[in-house]
Amino acid sequence: MSQLIGLRLTALSLAMLSIQGLASHAAQAETHDADPYTTGDFGGVGLMQTPTARMNSEGHLTIGYSDTDDYRRTSITLQLFDWMETTARYTDFRYSYYSDDLEFSGDQTLKDKGLDVKFRLYKESKWLPEVAVGFRDLGGTGLFAGEYFVASKALETEQLGTFDFHLGLGFGYLGRRDNSYNPFCEITDEFCRRPRRGTPGGGDVEWDKMFKGPAATFGGVEWQTPLTGLRLKAEYDPNDYQRESLPNPIDPENPREIIVDSYWNFGAEYEWNDLLNLKLGYQRGNTLTFGFSLRYNMATAYQVKTEAPLRDAKVSTTPSFNELDIQRLSQDLLNETGFKVKHVALAENSVGQERVTFYTEQTRYRDREEAVQKAARILSNELPESVDRYEIAELKDGLGIVQYNINAPYYKSAARATRFYREEADAITLSNVRPVGVARGSTTGQTSPTGNISSAPKFGYAFTPTLSQAFGGAEDFYIYQLAVMADGFYHFNPNLRASGTIGVNIVNNYDEFNFLVDDLENPLPRVRTRIREYADNQSLWLQNLQLVYTDQASNNWYYALYGGYLERMFGGVGGEALYRPLNSRWAFGIDLNYVKQRDPESSFALEDYDVVTGHASLYWRPTWLDRSLLKIQAGRFLAGDEGVQLDFSHQFDSGVRAGAYAAFTNVSREEYGEGGFTKGFYLSIPFDLFFVRNTLQRGTIGWQPITRDGGQMLNRSINLYETTEARGFKAGQN
Repeated sequence: MSQLIGLRLTALSLAMLSIQGLASHAAQAETHDADPYTTGDFGGVGLMQTPTARMNSEGHLTIGYSDTDDYRRTSITLQLFDWMETTARYTDFRYSYYSDDLEFSGDQTLKDKGLDVKFRLYKESKWLPEVAVGFRDLGGTGLFAGEYFVASKALETEQLGTFDFHLGLGFGYLGRRDNSYNPFCEITDEFCRRPRRGTPGGGDVEWDKMFKGPAATFGGVEWQTPLTGLRLKAEYDPNDYQRESLPNPIDPENPREIIVDSYWNFGAEYEWNDLLNLKLGYQRGNTLTFGFSLRYNMATAYQVKTEAPLRDAKVSTTPSFNELDIQRLSQDLLNETGFKVKHVALAENSVGQERVTFYTEQTRYRDREEAVQKAARILSNELPESVDRYEIAELKDGLGIVQYNINAPYYKSAARATRFYREEADAITLSNVRPVGVARGSTTGQTSPTGNISSAPKFGYAFTPTLSQAFGGAEDFYIYQLAVMADGFYHFNPNLRASGTIGVNIVNNYDEFNFLVDDLENPLPRVRTRIREYADNQSLWLQNLQLVYTDQASNNWYYALYGGYLERMFGGVGGEALYRPLNSRWAFGIDLNYVKQRDPESSFALEDYDVVTGHASLYWRPTWLDRSLLKIQAGRFLAGDEGVQLDFSHQFDSGVRAGAYAAFTNVSREEYGEGGFTKGFYLSIPFDLFFVRNTLQRGTIGWQPITRDGGQMLNRSINLYETTEARGFKAGQN
């Protein structure tokens, strides 16, 4: 059973997403020429059955489908870095049932999951080819598992187009023709034999098989013809197809066999437009194949905004602070920069220098630098010339996040071009937030006449459609639930709030999910495999209802306390503490929770199962991987198992974040079941890619291949690391 794939979007954003994905030519125009490489049948840049060493540009995303008669493959390929390609794939066995129990899986055909990774070892130079090493079908059932080295070299001509030549050495699935020598046999004889039996249930990375056994040479050429958009391909296939595993044949009296009449495959691919490629091929000397691919670059995606431009610099005509229209200035800041002013403080030091501090909340801009630049220009134009320092203190949930300090004389000389070789950005520095009402280092603590400008709304609500999906299940390949979630909150004060979510079912087919629905034994407490009961038993349910208190112990220490119905399956109490220095690559947190399982047939009742769960978390942004985050969490999971979860994510320039995680606990393979360990992937997409106005909202798409009870974490609605995101490391800032 695949894990829920959750994507929470407003109705408008869903519509905008569809329009943008199908029709936005402008967002792709810059990247189209930079991504000339096409994908093969397995996904990933390649010819047809074989990979090449080529890599598309960072952020390039391809969704592909190929039909080769026996196998129908659907894949998603993401270029995480310009030197690393990842592919997730489902293979549908056209002539085999999912299982031999038709009462369980019906007439659904067998589906196989796979994950591929490819790394570039050397980038093509004038004389030397591009070289890559790759791993196919990692952590799956191993039906298509194989490893390879491959080199690619292009030859460009003026009249005939470009010829891209490829030559590789494959092992495992890519080495079955056994037409070459395995060079690793020179290290030890163990590399000459490849273990045949896979891990029962799949899910493990089989290190003991890699680069072992028979090897085969493969290769081919791709011709980018002078005819715009047309590519022709020819390849030598390293697989003999004599050991294809086809369990549970639909026709047991006539089991399917793959016949090979030729080792050569031929194909053509035509670029229909900037988003769509069409494929046609003739493989094994007897099989007509076809497919298509959709592509988009997640790193360079953008949306033209209709925001107010940066104001022209001018000399302020406001004679004194007392004559400033604070309400109008605050409204301008909100409209043009997203900073919602809550309080304004004026202080004067011993030498008569004035400082104005605006305590704000950022409501729209992900790009804080753009927002601060616009705000600095507004303040320099509107505040009296006597003010020497502007401070914009950003608050969130009653927490001081970061303070932007503008040296007014320096900034004005740069903005008004009265001094050469001065940059406006050099006048802006970062610091921790100055507490409200405290004027450190000043002789007067005068507060502005207006004092509090605004406060957070006491109450608010929103309605959000939610689509929960699961792919690859035995009962049905696609299981789903469409619901509407009603979210509400009430602020007792800036630090204390109550929030809740009510779900209303529209349509779902979770009644088809049969895994462990009766009294079947399960070695672990069933903390997640009861998903059918929660999704199918109630048409109206309480998703969560909790009281949350957030505060600071010091500039760098944050904490939160919470209690109530914390998520759909668990309720209880807990707390989190986070140490996060400003503009640091490191942060450390700890959370501890006592929770009980909720009754799937009642929104308020709790069952007997309880557990103390929590983790110590380390957050690190490596210097050698720009915009990447490694999160290590060690502790106890919901089923009482103990271990570590690793989470790695990378954020592209567009704000799209791609990540993967895996949990390794003291649960044995027999206790865990199919899949071996919990793992998954996700994409976090900022909504401002689809709107003409900036927004802080995001949508998350997640995929967990197998849902089991080991390695499962509590879905807490409060996460201090995300709350304090604006404190994160940014090069060049202090």
